[in-house]
Amino acid sequence: RGALTMIRRYARQRREYLYRKSLEGKEKQEYERKQKLRRALAEGKDIPTELQDDVDRLSKQIQLEDENTQNMHDIVDDEYANAGIEEPTILITTSRNPSSRLSQFAKEMRLVVPNAQKMNRGGHTIPEIIDACKSKGISDILVVHETRGQPDGLIVCHLPFGPTAFFALSNCVLRHDIEDVAPLSLAYPHLIFHNFTSKLGERTSNILKYIFPVPKDDSKRVITFANENDYISFRHHMYEKEGNRVELDEVGPRFEMKLYQIRLGTLDQDEADVEWALRPFMRT
Repeated sequence: RGALTMIRRYARQRREYLYRKSLEGKEKQEYERKQKLRRALAEGKDIPTELQDDVDRLSKQIQLEDENTQNMHDIVDDEYANAGIEEPTILITTSRNPSSRLSQFAKEMRLVVPNAQKMNRGGHTIPEIIDACKSKGISDILVVHETRGQPDGLIVCHLPFGPTAFFALSNCVLRHDIEDVAPLSLAYPHLIFHNFTSKLGERTSNILKYIFPVPKDDSKRVITFANENDYISFRHHMYEKEGNRVELDEVGPRFEMKLYQIRLGTLDQDEADVEWALRPFMRT
């Protein structure tokens, strides 16, 4: 009975989510009409012809809006509405029959991401894992993949409704591959996002940022996501400040990431809309 109640609750929440998404087109048209009216009033120009029948109604709405409500909020804002309020809880798993190197990579990612737990994949299917995580209140799932024993894929799935981001990995160097590696602190890390200025960059940084909790000011741990020509370099350091000098010690792992798809649903929903996908010769 409890499982049936949970299924009904998530089905209802999913319907509400899709309904809000269906309203985006209408809300965008209304937002653009109000923006036209604002510009006309601010510049002292004539009211556009297509707005003259709705001037009174739109003016009343504009008067009632403040800094938070005058901007359009889309479905993306709802996905991370509780970010920063509740600490994220992360599940990390692998593709089936992982090699020892992929298992080691998953263990090191568990140390990289606070509040993460690693689960052996075994015979579990993705829908089974998603359902179990939803019932336990898990906020995100990370799935790592490999080719011939080398980690080459990372999937970040936000629960309960998505989005799901797919990254290709390359040049993966594990923590135990680094000579004289520094000790690793488990303090929540500070995050640095470099060159994520486009709309897609902001979307990608949000997907990655919200798997980490808010750090304390005195944390000596820093994680860097540096975007250069659509390749994201992941670096993980501890730092010490001595006077005006800052000394960095790499603690690993390190790798390059390349985003190739964002879906609006969760990983088990093959029919979910593709928000963005990499195409040959695309400039992002």
